[in-house]
Amino acid sequence: MAGVVRSADGRMKGAFSGRRRWWMVLLLVLLIAVFAIMQTKWVARWMYPLYYYDDIRAEAGQYDLDPLLVAAVVRVESSFAEDRVSKVGAVGLMQLMPDTARWIVQQPGAPRVSPDDLKNPKVSLAMGTWYLNYLIHRFQGNEVAAVAAYNAGPNRVQEWLQAGKWDGTLDGADRIPVGETRHFVQRVFFMFDRYKEIY
Repeated sequence: MAGVVRSADGRMKGAFSGRRRWWMVLLLVLLIAVFAIMQTKWVARWMYPLYYYDDIRAEAGQYDLDPLLVAAVVRVESSFAEDRVSKVGAVGLMQLMPDTARWIVQQPGAPRVSPDDLKNPKVSLAMGTWYLNYLIHRFQGNEVAAVAAYNAGPNRVQEWLQAGKWDGTLDGADRIPVGETRHFVQRVFFMFDRYKEIY
């Protein structure tokens, strides 16, 4: 038999090595297929879903914000869990602190909703989107600084910028003095980029 080598104990090595090659080729084909499937939008949408998108788009549209940026904030803040309450007391989809919510409803042009109803997705989105827009204007259109302020508070971020501790850019985000805020900014803009690629 051509291509078959018998070992000292009489077993055929060629058949086994041919079978091993066949399994290796099959495994390689399967890995390529899995990689190709992972690159499809269907899988990407399954891995990075968007919930409440009609509501997010409606609220973002009122302030000319990119709805995918708002969605990225929601994803990082609450993973779209409408009844989430953080260990420090932030509530709802957009994880607003009750004191911040009470301040928001007193501002001109703010949504006329109850700050006591932050677990309601529409209320949370209305207030959180208004607040994000307020922060973007406060930081002269700098979305990165606004997202940092959404997490750390605008006064704190203003202080970092004025003291030169951080330059307000995404490239310089590793210089944000507070780790939680640094990671928040990086995660929000990672999700924003993923959403832009997928949706």
